[in-house]
Amino acid sequence: MKFFLALVTQTDEARRAFENHPVVMDAVAQGLSQERYQKFLLELYHLVWHFNTVSAAATSRLADSHRQVRYFLYQHMQEEKGHEDWVLNDLAALGVNRDTALAYAPSADTLALTGYNYWAADRKHPCSVLGMLYVLEVIASVYGGPLANAQKERLLLQGELGVSFINSHATLDAEHMRELREIANTLDDAESQASIVESALVNFHHFTRIVQAL
Repeated sequence: MKFFLALVTQTDEARRAFENHPVVMDAVAQGLSQERYQKFLLELYHLVWHFNTVSAAATSRLADSHRQVRYFLYQHMQEEKGHEDWVLNDLAALGVNRDTALAYAPSADTLALTGYNYWAADRKHPCSVLGMLYVLEVIASVYGGPLANAQKERLLLQGELGVSFINSHATLDAEHMRELREIANTLDDAESQASIVESALVNFHHFTRIVQAL
């Protein structure tokens, strides 16, 4: 079994726990209220803002034996650069100005998720960042489009106003998933594989808790 398939199989229960959570099911079906959607984007901003710095921490610790992962992350970081501003633009379209958004204190669940990802990249294994990537891209590519459509209908949003981040990533991350599958399948050592699986499980868990608290 190639590793990416093993990753999907070993984390499927955690993915389904996210997918079947009542808040997620309700959000995808009929959208969130404006207040709850604003809170979601405020929490999301912090995850997006730390994405590249977590990845940078991982690249600085990757051994030359995993240089293909390092180069993959270099490219991915360049593609994700500045995407936190898309979240801020969506918040502005919903009435939350930049200063208010930047002053927002993230929840304990968001802090726990971000803190784990830094710790795992620094202390567990730098390849763990691929587990973070896997979870974020699953959520974006599978649920981003339906959520964006539900939010547009519920809040009467025009065009991409308020949903530019989640709507664009629904398309972008479908391609990113293919690239992630290719790089994951180059890894054949048990230590890096185990770190990625653990990271995916933890990221699914905490992301579910973030959504649950909305």
